[in-house]
Parts: sequence; C-alpha cells; structure tokens
Amino acid sequence: VWDAATGSLLQTLEGHSDWVNSVAFSHDGQRIVSGSGDKTVKVWDAATGSLLQTLEGHSDSVYSVAFSHDGQKIVSGSYDKTVKVWDAATGSLLQTLEGHSDAVKSIATSLTNRLKTISVNPYWVMINEKKALWLPLNRRSTCCDSIGEALVIGSASGLVTIMRFDLSKF
Repeated sequence: VWDAATGSLLQTLEGHSDWVNSVAFSHDGQRIVSGSGDKTVKVWDAATGSLLQTLEGHSDSVYSVAFSHDGQKIVSGSYDKTVKVWDAATGSLLQTLEGHSDAVKSIATSLTNRLKTISVNPYWVMINEKKALWLPLNRRSTCCDSIGEALVIGSASGLVTIMRFDLSKF
C-alpha cells in the first residue's frame, strides 16, 4: 500500500505463497481482499496491514475477488470454474456458483444489496451464472469491474467496453 500524496510505501501485505492475481478494497476502504494462485482468498485490515482471514475452498487459482457494495460479502472467481460467495465477517462459505465452462478470470458485484454477480469467463458475460452475452475475440476480458447495472471490460486487444444490463431480468 502506497501513500498517493507522497509516493512512500506504507505497507506490504505478505501471506500468499503464490502470485496475487486480484486485489480489491471494500467500499468503505477499511479492508482489502486478495486472491492468489495458492487457491486462497485473504482479507486484510487496510489501516494496519494485518491479516484478518484466510478463506479456503477453491480447488485452483483464484483470479478475481470483490466485495459486495455493503461490505457483507466477498465474491471470488477461480480457475476451478466456480464463483464462491463468502460472509465477509465470519469467512464462512455461503454459496458456490457453478456453470462456467472455463476459468472465471474477472468478477464484479452489483451496487444494490441484492446478490447479483456479474462475472466474465473467456467467452461469456455471466449474470448469476446465466449466460448473458457472448464476447467476440477482440472483446474477451482481461479485467472488469461493475457498478449498479454497468459493466466495464478491459481486453488484450486494447479495447475498453462499457455495457449495461437490466439485472431484474436475471
């Protein structure tokens, strides 16, 4: 963690035993979640850098992590083709969403407190594990984020694509 004003290093979060593929702040800025090739999701205190929890349950590398907007849930996407939903306070696994035909490399959550997961695998935008939109080759995701019903995808082709979905239909 770096100080944006001075450029000085504030903290280094250590604990994963493999590459860290994804990090995200909670919306209140109090916690950081990270996902790694070591198959774990870790939750950190953003102020102190202390490790709060290690979430285990994926059978392969974790490629993407996100907090729900209210900070009560953590969502993780993995090379094991699943999306897992965790209780952010206790670390308990609440749900495993299956249905992807390939690794889940990017995931984002809805702005509302209803659990609506928007995830992207190499070929599809998935909403609550339902295929919502097929992605042509030049639009395949390397990263994504969402807010409300909007999704933004970055691609290896250099394109950034913005989409909107009516989440009430999923």
